[in-house]
Amino acid sequence: MEHYAGLDVSIKETSVCVIDGTGRVVREVKVPTEPEAILAVLSDEDFNIKRIGLEAGPFSQWLYGELAEAGLPMICVETRHMRAALSAQVNKSDRNDARGIAHMMRVGLYRPVHVKTPASQKRRMLLTSRQLLQAKARDIENDLRGTLRNFGLKVGIVGAIKFEARIRELVANHPDLATIVDSLLIARRVLREQLSVLHRHLLAVVRHDEVCRRLMTMPGVGPVVALTFRATVDVPARFTNSKTVGAIFGLTPRRHQSGEIDRMGGISKCGDAMMRTVLFEAAQAMLTRTIKWSWLKAWGMKIARHRGMKRAVVAVARRMAVVMHRMWVDGTDFQWKREEVAAA
Repeated sequence: MEHYAGLDVSIKETSVCVIDGTGRVVREVKVPTEPEAILAVLSDEDFNIKRIGLEAGPFSQWLYGELAEAGLPMICVETRHMRAALSAQVNKSDRNDARGIAHMMRVGLYRPVHVKTPASQKRRMLLTSRQLLQAKARDIENDLRGTLRNFGLKVGIVGAIKFEARIRELVANHPDLATIVDSLLIARRVLREQLSVLHRHLLAVVRHDEVCRRLMTMPGVGPVVALTFRATVDVPARFTNSKTVGAIFGLTPRRHQSGEIDRMGGISKCGDAMMRTVLFEAAQAMLTRTIKWSWLKAWGMKIARHRGMKRAVVAVARRMAVVMHRMWVDGTDFQWKREEVAAA
């Protein structure tokens, strides 16, 4: 008889539930959250396990990789879908969640998600670490602007390079403020220095990556956008149709249809928020800053004339995701003219 298993993972312990094809619980146990401990339970010779489910989360990529490498049929389930399926339970506990996941595996009521390869996980860590340093440095700058304004000291328009000199100039006649500001400026300087280190590393990674260089032939796409797309898509073959990439990134409109009602809403904003943000910025740069015209910019400006610039930027961002995926799959550079696209 076939068996199905569910894993409810927490930091210290993981609840494991194994059921048979009729839904009867065969084994329930809590083990340390380590691949070896989980493998010891699931590799029992009495089990003929067909599917093992776990929720996408902080440990899912690590556990999925280790257990799948050991030959177990692992499935990582989309978080929102699993939460909705388990919300019908009267009592929520780790044991009940593991049992619910096992039943989802048995009846096929799950939505699997792609687990990124280790290389893409490292690229993603580089991007998020760079973004974190950038955000913290910006937070310090905004805090200084706001707090100094309380004392009538206006920073004004100043670039990142001259920001520290401008702040010191403002507090030169306020020794008590200078003492406080000095600590913040030192922290900002360190953050900016390490941000430069990570950015140079990012540029080096992109420079030696053929896919990123190809994606950057599209106007508006720089190193950050190209590497984010590379890390997020990971394996282009997992999309059977390039048009589905826009939906995965949450750039397609919501729809509510029931009886006489059929409404189209704003974009769903599902999926990867970082990827959606950089695509939006790339589309905006293409429409407003790129001087050279292309068929994609012409298409976007036509939408802008009829429906407004904001809708045009979203539409172009979605189209860019589709075209970038096609470029990756076909191994071609961006085609600036429609005739070139048709010929390809």
